[in-house]
Amino acid sequence: MKKVAIGFFIFLAVLFAAAALVPVLFKDKIKQALDKEIAKNINAQVIYETDDVSLSLFRSFPNLSMSVDNLSIVGKDSFQTDTLAHIPSFSMGLDLMSVISGDELKVNSITLDEPVIKLIVLESGKANWDIFIEDTTVTEADAAASDFKMAIKKWEVNNGTLFYEDRSIPMSLAGYNVNHTGSGDFEQDVFDMVSETTAEKFNLVYDGVKYIQNATLDAEVVMTMDLEQQLYTFKDNSIRLNSLPFKFDGSILMPDETIAMDLTFRATDADFKSVLSVVPGMYSEQFEDIKTEGKLSFDGYIKGRMNDTLTPGFGTELKIVDAMFKYPDMPQAATNINVHMLVDNPDGDMAKTVIDVKRLHMEFGNNPIDGRVLVRGLEPMYVDGNVKANVNLQELTNVFPIEGTTLRGLLKVDANAKGTYSEKKMPVIEADMVLTNGYVKSKDFPEPIERLNMVANILNKTGNTDDTRINIEQFNMALAGEPLEGRALIVGIDQPAFDFKVDGTLNLTKLTKIFPIENTTLAGVIKANVAAKGKMSDIEAEKYSNVQANGSVAIDDLKYVSTDLPNGIRIDKAAATFNNDRIQIQSLSGYLGKSDIRATGTVSNYLGYALADNQSLRGNFNISSNRFDVNEWMVDDEGAPADASTEGVVEIPSNLDVTLNIDAKEVLYTDLKLNNVAGQVQVKDKIARLNKVTFNTLGGTFATSGSYNTQDLQRPLFDMKLDIQNLGFKEAFDAFNTVKVFAPIAQVLEGKFSTNFAFAGELGQDMVPIFNTLDGTGVIKVLKAAVRNVPLVNKISNLTNFEELKSFVIENRYIDAQIVDGKLVVKPFDITVGNIDMSVGGSTSVDGGLDYVTALNVPAGKVGREVNARLAGILGKENMKESERVTLKLNIGGTYSDPKVALTGGSVKEKATEFVKEAVENKLDVAKQQVEQRKQQLQDSIQAELARKKQEAEQKALQEIERKRSEAEQQIKKQAADKISDFLKPKPKPAPKQEPAKQDTTKATSN
Repeated sequence: MKKVAIGFFIFLAVLFAAAALVPVLFKDKIKQALDKEIAKNINAQVIYETDDVSLSLFRSFPNLSMSVDNLSIVGKDSFQTDTLAHIPSFSMGLDLMSVISGDELKVNSITLDEPVIKLIVLESGKANWDIFIEDTTVTEADAAASDFKMAIKKWEVNNGTLFYEDRSIPMSLAGYNVNHTGSGDFEQDVFDMVSETTAEKFNLVYDGVKYIQNATLDAEVVMTMDLEQQLYTFKDNSIRLNSLPFKFDGSILMPDETIAMDLTFRATDADFKSVLSVVPGMYSEQFEDIKTEGKLSFDGYIKGRMNDTLTPGFGTELKIVDAMFKYPDMPQAATNINVHMLVDNPDGDMAKTVIDVKRLHMEFGNNPIDGRVLVRGLEPMYVDGNVKANVNLQELTNVFPIEGTTLRGLLKVDANAKGTYSEKKMPVIEADMVLTNGYVKSKDFPEPIERLNMVANILNKTGNTDDTRINIEQFNMALAGEPLEGRALIVGIDQPAFDFKVDGTLNLTKLTKIFPIENTTLAGVIKANVAAKGKMSDIEAEKYSNVQANGSVAIDDLKYVSTDLPNGIRIDKAAATFNNDRIQIQSLSGYLGKSDIRATGTVSNYLGYALADNQSLRGNFNISSNRFDVNEWMVDDEGAPADASTEGVVEIPSNLDVTLNIDAKEVLYTDLKLNNVAGQVQVKDKIARLNKVTFNTLGGTFATSGSYNTQDLQRPLFDMKLDIQNLGFKEAFDAFNTVKVFAPIAQVLEGKFSTNFAFAGELGQDMVPIFNTLDGTGVIKVLKAAVRNVPLVNKISNLTNFEELKSFVIENRYIDAQIVDGKLVVKPFDITVGNIDMSVGGSTSVDGGLDYVTALNVPAGKVGREVNARLAGILGKENMKESERVTLKLNIGGTYSDPKVALTGGSVKEKATEFVKEAVENKLDVAKQQVEQRKQQLQDSIQAELARKKQEAEQKALQEIERKRSEAEQQIKKQAADKISDFLKPKPKPAPKQEPAKQDTTKATSN
C-alpha cells in the first residue's frame, strides 16, 4: 500500500512538472507558427511583444492556453494612421495534442478582453478590415496543410468597444461595453451556433442624423450553420433595442463574392411603448413611469443579392394606431398619435425606392400636427406631401420635458410640395412659417432671448429652380436687451438675385450659453449694420457697380476654440467697413494660439469669393506681431490623405490673390528663432513669392527673395535667392540640410562666412529639397575659418609631410560655386599656409562623394622622402635639383569622413591655379553636358508623346469621318431603295367617290 501511495504521488509530481514544462517547451514553436501565419495571411501591422506572450496548461486544462497582451493591428496605405484593433488581452485555447504533434495547431476557444475595434469604409468603398492576403496559387491541399486549424467551439468578448463608419453611405455605428459569447462546433459541416450579445450604449447615425442614441442592446441568436453550402439560417432569436423586441427569420447564402439574402423581421410586441423607447430622447430614467396607450405593428424584409454592383431589395411598414404618452410630472399628454409609413424597394434599384408616409397625426396638448409625404426615387426624386402645425411652444414643454429650458411663443407651419426634385427642377412649393413672440431661456444663463419673431415663405409655382423665391420678410430678437433684426430675399437657385439687411448686436457668449456647441468654445460680441442687393450673375462677371453693398462690422473679445482648431483664435478688437468693391479693415488685434497679431488692410472681390465658384479673394494686408510661433500650426493630419503621394506638401490655395506686408519681432519655426522679420509675401495662382524678406537668426543676417510653387503638387518647385551675412559654419551645418549634404566640412570649421547664392529645384513630399534637381550659382565669402582636425586636410598633410596643413586659418577669401546636376561645383580658389601656395577646386555630390583636385606649390626640399622620390621619377632628378619650388598635383576622392588622396603629378613650371582651373572647368563642362542631354531627352520624350497623341487624334478623326460617310452612304442607298420600291409597287385603285346622302323629304314634311 505504501508503494502504491508513493507511486501515486510520484505520478502527480510528474504530471504537475509536465504541466509546468509544456508551456516553456512549446512557447517558441507556437510563436513561430503565429508569426508565420500572420506574415503569410495578414497585410497589416500586427504589433505585440514576445514578453507579452504567455502559455499555461493550468488555465484551461486539458487545453493549452496561449495569451497575448497589448495586441494591436494597424492598417497600411490609406489606413496607416488608423488602429483597426487594440486588444489589451487576447487568449486562445489550443488543443494540447495538436501542439505536441506539431503538424497543425487547433484553436478551440478565443477570448478578447476590453477590445477596441474600429471598422472604416472610405468613400471609395475600401475597407480597413480587408487585410487578408489572398493567395491564388494555393490549392485545397495546400490550404489544408496550414499550421493553424480553426476548431473553435466557443468564443467570448468582454467589455468591448466597437466602432463602424461607412463614409460611402454615410453611416456610423457605435457599441460601448459590448459583451458577447458564442459557441458552435466548427469542425462539423452543419451545426447550430448560439450567441448572446449585450451593449450598454448603442448609437446609429445616418447622414449626420442620430437615429438611435445611447440605446441598450440585448440579443440572443441561434443560427444553423451549413459550412459546406455556406448557408446560414436564423432559428430561435430575440433581439431587444431598449424596450423594442424584434426577431429575424430567413437565411443568408454566401457561396462566393455575391451574398444572397432572404430575410424578414418583425416586432414581437404590439405595445406602442416599445417603439417609443427607440425615439431619441425618450428612453431615460423616467421611461418606465411614462403612461402609454395604443398599438403598433412593425415588419420588413431584405431579399436579393448583394455585391459591389448589386443591392438587395428591402422594405418595411410601421403602423401606430390611437396612441398616446404622458410623462408622470408633465401636466399634458401627447394624444391621438397615428402613423402609417411604408418603405419599399423591390429589387435594390434606388430609383425604384418608395417612401410613403400615408398618415402622420399627433396632438401635443391642444396643438395638432398633421402631415403626409410620398417620395418615389432618389435621383431624380418625386415628392408629394404637406405638413401643417399650429404649436404653442409653452404647451409643447408641458408635454415633453426640455430640461433646463423655458420656451414660449406661437409657431405656425403650413407647407405643401408636389413635383420632381432634380438638378434643374424642384417641386411646386408653397411653405409658410410664422413665429410670434418667441421666448427662450436656459438655466445656464440668466437672461433670455425674447421678442423673437420671424415671418418666412418659400414659393415656387412652376417647378423651375430659377422661379424659387425664399423670403424672410421679418426677423428680430433681443438678447439681454441687445436687439438684432434683419430680412432676406433670394430669388432663383442657380443664378440667384439677393436682397438682405442685418442690423444689431450678436452676443455669442450669451447665445452659446443658451445653445451650447459641442466641443467648441465661442464667445464675443459682433455688432453689424450690413446690407447687400444684387445678382449672382453680376458678381461672377465682376460687374460690382450693379451690386449695392455697404455697412460696418465691429468685433469685441471674440474667442473660438474647437477640436479642429485646438490652439484657438482670439480677436480682442476689430473694425471694418465695406462697400460694393472692397472691405476696409481699419484695425484688428488679437491672437492666433499664443501668437499676438495686429492687422490692417483691404479685401476686394469678397462677394465673388464668398458667393461664386472659382473666384479669388484679393487683398493687401499689413501684419505685425511681437512673437509668432509657426510650430503651433504645423499639426500632423491624423486622417487618411486624399492622395498619399502629396500628403506632406503644403498646398498654396488657388483662390487667393493677396499681398502680406510682414513685420514681426520674433518668429519661431521648427528649432529656429527668427528675429526682426520684415518683408512682403505675395500669394497668387498657387505660388507664394517672398520679396526682400529679412531676418536675423543663428547670429547672422538673412535677406531672401524667391518663390514656392504648388501648381503641380506631385512636383512642388522652389526658387530662392539668399543673402546671408556673418553666419557661423557650425550653426549653418546644424540648421540647414543643404549645408549638411554639400558642405559637411562646416561641422568642424570654427568661424563665420557670408554668401550671396541663388538656387532652384524640386521639393520632395517631405518638403525637403530633392538635391539631384538643384541648380544654382553664388559666391561664398569666408570671413574667418579655423581649419583643425579635418580628415581631408590631415590626409594631405600626411602625404606631403607638411605639418602646418593640419591647422591653419583662412580669412577674407571669396569662393565661387555652382550647383549643377545636383552637384556643388567649387571653382578654384587660392589660399596660402606659411610658404605653401595652395589652389583647390572640384565638386561634392548628393551622396557625399568628393571629386576635387588640389595643387600645392611648395619648396622643393620640404616634401617628404616618398613624395620626393615619386616627383623625381615624374619630373627628372635634374629638374628637381634646379627648381626651388615644385607644384604637387593631388586628386581627392572618397567621402568627407573617409577621403582618398593621391599624388597624380607635378610640375616645376605650371602654376597651381592654372592646373586646378583647367581641371574644374572640365568637370563643370561635363556636368553641364549631362544636364543638357537629359533636358534634350525629356524634350524628345515630350515631343514624341505629343506626336503620338496627335496621330491618335487624326486617326480617330479619320475613322469618325469614314463612319459618318458610310452611314450617309447607307442612308442614301436606303432612301433610293425605298423610292424604287414605292415606284414599282402597284398603285391601289382609288375608292369610288361617294355621293352625299339625299335628305328624306318625306320625313321632313311629316314633321
